[in-house]
Amino acid sequence: MNAEKTEKKNELNTEQADPVIKISVRNLVEFILREGDIDNRVAGGMDKDAMQMGNRIHRKIQRRMGAEYHAEVPMKILVSYQDFQIQVEGRADGIIEADECITIDEIKGVLKELEYITEAVPVHLAQAKCYAYIYAKQQNQEKMRVQMTYCQMETEELKQFVSEYTFEELEEWFLAVVNQYEKWARFEFEWKQTRNASIKSIEFPFDYREGQRDLVTSVYRTILRKKKLFIQAPTGVGKTMAAVFPTVKAMGENLGRKIFYLTAKTITRTVAEQAFATLKEQSLRLKVITLTAKEKVCFMEEADCNPDACPYAKGHFDRVNDAVFDMLTHTDDMSRESLEAQAKKYNVCPFELALDVSTWVDAVICDYNYVFDPTAHLKRFFSEGGSGDYLFLIDEAHNLVERGREMYSAVLYKEEFLSAKKLVKLSDPKLARRLEECNKQFLELKRECETYQVLGSVSHIALKLMNVMTEMERFLEEEKESGKREEILNLYFEIRSFLNIHDRLDENYVTYSELEPGGRFKVKLFCVNPSVNLQEFLAQGNSTVFFSATLLPINYYKKLLSVDSDDYAIYAKSPFQTENRLLMIGNDVSTKYTLRSEEMYRKFAAYIYETVSQKRGNYLAFFPSYRFLEDVYTPFWNRLQAEMSGDGQDKSARTEIECIVQSQYMNEEAREIFLENFEEERSGSLVGLCVMGGIFSEGIDLSEDKLIGAMIIGTGLPQVCNEREILKNYFDARQMPGFDYSYMYPGMNKVLQAAGRVIRTEEDTGIILLLDERFRQRQYREVFPREWSDQKICRLEDVKEKVSEFWKGKI
Repeated sequence: MNAEKTEKKNELNTEQADPVIKISVRNLVEFILREGDIDNRVAGGMDKDAMQMGNRIHRKIQRRMGAEYHAEVPMKILVSYQDFQIQVEGRADGIIEADECITIDEIKGVLKELEYITEAVPVHLAQAKCYAYIYAKQQNQEKMRVQMTYCQMETEELKQFVSEYTFEELEEWFLAVVNQYEKWARFEFEWKQTRNASIKSIEFPFDYREGQRDLVTSVYRTILRKKKLFIQAPTGVGKTMAAVFPTVKAMGENLGRKIFYLTAKTITRTVAEQAFATLKEQSLRLKVITLTAKEKVCFMEEADCNPDACPYAKGHFDRVNDAVFDMLTHTDDMSRESLEAQAKKYNVCPFELALDVSTWVDAVICDYNYVFDPTAHLKRFFSEGGSGDYLFLIDEAHNLVERGREMYSAVLYKEEFLSAKKLVKLSDPKLARRLEECNKQFLELKRECETYQVLGSVSHIALKLMNVMTEMERFLEEEKESGKREEILNLYFEIRSFLNIHDRLDENYVTYSELEPGGRFKVKLFCVNPSVNLQEFLAQGNSTVFFSATLLPINYYKKLLSVDSDDYAIYAKSPFQTENRLLMIGNDVSTKYTLRSEEMYRKFAAYIYETVSQKRGNYLAFFPSYRFLEDVYTPFWNRLQAEMSGDGQDKSARTEIECIVQSQYMNEEAREIFLENFEEERSGSLVGLCVMGGIFSEGIDLSEDKLIGAMIIGTGLPQVCNEREILKNYFDARQMPGFDYSYMYPGMNKVLQAAGRVIRTEEDTGIILLLDERFRQRQYREVFPREWSDQKICRLEDVKEKVSEFWKGKI
């Protein structure tokens, strides 16, 4: 279609009242113009989107370009179609208003030597041409220049490619690209109408439990006001549906474009899927996808993503758009099974297919890292800045503090540089020299460090790392030996992450070096308070709801998860009848290091035995560490054997007790077998010995009589270590309770999570024993949930009587 005919079909203006479908310049060209293979062997792509440090190069180049250079110019244009408009928008790196021709400048920072760049990368050039067309159209320019500027980030040397286009050439090219996007925009427009019509008719699918209606109202009000909400919701409230239902309703009223349901655990993803599925039983039309890790969905034995190793990678981008469009227009089923079938039908990668489908669906259920991780987040949603009008539901939000710290921290080990240097010493002396320079810098810091040392600036290290990455890029382009290449590539990614995080350093970070007990030496950029980094992504949403059964104390989580002072908070009332739960504090035992002894271990073992022997059922005992578990397991096992073989006792009156133990390195199959024990019918009792904060202390759902008691040994305080002390000192220096932030609150969260395994529904009955005299102290009791106000005190000599009394008359 020529430019004249195209213009008649696609009148461009900025005043139409039709609905607007927005897409960024970058997303448009990458989506429509992509082709070829998936290939993880290509070391390029180190532009500004791959590395945050490229932003600094951008600013530096822009500042030295002179008065005629206008930097970071926002641009947008509307293309009208029948029923809707497509708005293409973005930010041009630079516009040079000089001479007789305007120039659009697109800057890319790279680490490879510029001699390897012989022409502009097509997708980069396409972005610049979009901006050139928008400018020419709106400023009535007959011709435009496009300048691709590649900057070598180590030397700051520039290489530029300049092209010139007439307005007619740019218009024909641009409209051809947008016309290819029209069918996708039309799908989005028509699907949104279908979806919203179905949302109007849905109702809350259950009778409201006590406190649940207040939650639903609070979530909707928060979205309406574009705020954040923190929900402390005791187990049994039904918080998942209370969050999902009003959010779907709000989306149907155009208060949000897409729902992201974020969680750290597989089981909570399943609960979210069930909530959406329940609403769809009311004829709700909603496309929901759960993103699964690449390693789990890969069709090959190993996820080696290149056309030589994987037939699905070869030509993937030539076929994937057809696969996505076919799926979107023929089914609402975006399950893993459906995605895998579609991937095989079109011979494409199932993981990449899922990511592409997620662009078009209404709700995405995924791990935190898909939104927040600076190296793994979904760039299609979060790399452009601005607002995506997203609605974030963050489940088990207590996990986001530590996960946030991990995602925004980075570490490098001296030994990795030394190992890499030895690996390439003979084959690549130039890279070896650069690695040795880094190794020497780490060695100097190591000599100054006895255990750990808080450092000031590490910019001198960052400069050397930039140098070594340049050589690594060259090495990875040339090296064919897979073993050697893999080790260098792993270090390359670690350095890249370190430099990205280095560019984020602010008052929320502590940089330190540490000589670990095993002898390894590291430098870490430690994100103490992740709230500012999290906000970078949350700001692209309309509203965020944080919810958990253990979001206490709520101000602690507000401080570390949000930068706003006017966030809402609600404490949902528990529907559970407290008379169906016995909560006791054992005040004659302690896990303090100074009080640990064989006698103390025997007392803990006796507490467990006396509790589980009063009523047949399943129990869990949670310990502060594997070592402590082992120390109590021996006297507990001896007590079991003695009781079972005791002479002169009525054996028929005894409860047979079976004991299973969590091992330190359980794989997924072993974990499933462990949990299956709690599903089985048995004549006696079962007690599982576990570690607090581990895989069985949260994220498992043993309702009704599958679990009737939990014994929590100790206050869950993390072990004293250098990093915990750094946290403590950081908050103390800011007149905040350092011990509470670094030890007590994280420890008590583990306690609350473990205790939450017992009461899962309104009908559950059970016992919770808090076995440490410190639970009686005011600072610990202040973190107790409101529904724990009825706790009782016990001692070993009366625990049997009190437990027995509780179970009398209970079903």
